[in-house]
Amino acid sequence: MKLNELRDNPGATKSRKRIGRGPGSGMGKTGGRGIKGQKSRSGVAIKGYEGGQMPLYQRLPKRGFNKPNRKKFAVVNLGIIQKFVDAKKLDAKAAITEDTLVEAGIVRRKLDGVRVLAKGEITAKLTLEVTGASKSAVDAVEKAGGSLKVTAAAEAE
Repeated sequence: MKLNELRDNPGATKSRKRIGRGPGSGMGKTGGRGIKGQKSRSGVAIKGYEGGQMPLYQRLPKRGFNKPNRKKFAVVNLGIIQKFVDAKKLDAKAAITEDTLVEAGIVRRKLDGVRVLAKGEITAKLTLEVTGASKSAVDAVEKAGGSLKVTAAAEAE
């Protein structure tokens, strides 16, 4: 067998139906749409229409609630902070604040504050000052010999 002899199994591929290409195609004139009526015309949108009856999506009750004044935090994982410290983009000796994280490029913008989560390993001895942190993140930082201070903005929530 040569490369130019390669072909798919017979019946594996099927050519597409060419609609509206003359009477010889068997799909000419009305193109499989039947005669007259809304569905035979272009620009039809009757998916949710149930003949004047109240549509299903309107009959079902609404669920859920979006808190309008909720806080949105920028999330940072400890593993990322450690990676930036290793790459010398963050100074481990200086206190790391939210502004420092933005300057280093770990966080794009602070939003309502920065929240630290415990994903990843931390080995550097760091002093962190952020709006929020998970308990496991605080434990991990203290285990590495550092300190994680949560500022008052989050506690007032």
